[in-house]
Amino acid sequence: MQIVVLGSAAGGGFPQWNCHCRMCQSVRNGTSRALPRTQSSIAVSDDGENWVVINASPDIRQQINATPQLAKADGARGSAIRAVIVTDAQIDHTTGLLILREGLPLDLYCTPEVEQELSTSYPILSMMKHWEGGYRTHTVDAQSKEGWNIPAVPALRFTPITLTSNAPPFSPFRNRPRPGDNIGLKITDTRSGKSLFYAPGLGVKDDPAVLSALADADCVMIDGTLWTDDEMIREGLGESLGSDMGHLSVSGENGMLALLAEYEKPRKVLIHINNTNPILDPDSNEHQAVLDAGVDIAFDGMEIVL
Repeated sequence: MQIVVLGSAAGGGFPQWNCHCRMCQSVRNGTSRALPRTQSSIAVSDDGENWVVINASPDIRQQINATPQLAKADGARGSAIRAVIVTDAQIDHTTGLLILREGLPLDLYCTPEVEQELSTSYPILSMMKHWEGGYRTHTVDAQSKEGWNIPAVPALRFTPITLTSNAPPFSPFRNRPRPGDNIGLKITDTRSGKSLFYAPGLGVKDDPAVLSALADADCVMIDGTLWTDDEMIREGLGESLGSDMGHLSVSGENGMLALLAEYEKPRKVLIHINNTNPILDPDSNEHQAVLDAGVDIAFDGMEIVL
């Protein structure tokens, strides 16, 4: 299995266009070695030729053009993208579905709950029907133990893992999310048995399904949004805790690093990193603390082979 990180930042990217926090200013001014990042998305393949995009961020056009594996085609038009999976209905993970309209029709996989949001409160799927009939939507049960296959990447098996997070701000289920509103993915290469656990949004760490996926995976790409739960409040950029938004903080005795320390097997990678998070600065103590814990920090263009 081949994995490419298309985008490694949280919503708004890094630097965020209207944010003037210390981190965003430092990368704009060139006063830190922090690298700009686009909004979170990955792509996976079983042969390096046919790819599935997981979460279509608002930056998808830029990401495709920066990724030779995806941007190639045999004819005058086309790409190597054969399907898209969205793990929730958040704007940060679905706005790219609008950008991909020139490539329709295209297979789209999501839970029935996400399809409902994308057809009603945020009706992207209804809008896209005007371009070659729109997306060929396949709904997948968030509780499925067997998972599903995608014909273009037949060696890969996609198994949903329900996550305790939040529904989008525009959703009628905000603050009372349903099991299918947020999923992670266990992606298994059936030839080698190697697997990736991808969970860019994770609000709690004691869910048995999450713990089992962490124990089984050979690589974990997991929520690294905020260093501390009150980071946005302390920076004067919001009034909500990270936990209110469905994110487990990286630091602290109950944080992501503490959780990952319990597992020796997988390669561990933080992804979906907010522009305020000091781990983005390679010269910061927080960045070094992540590396000292044996955890990688995702960057755009990062490639992993399992």
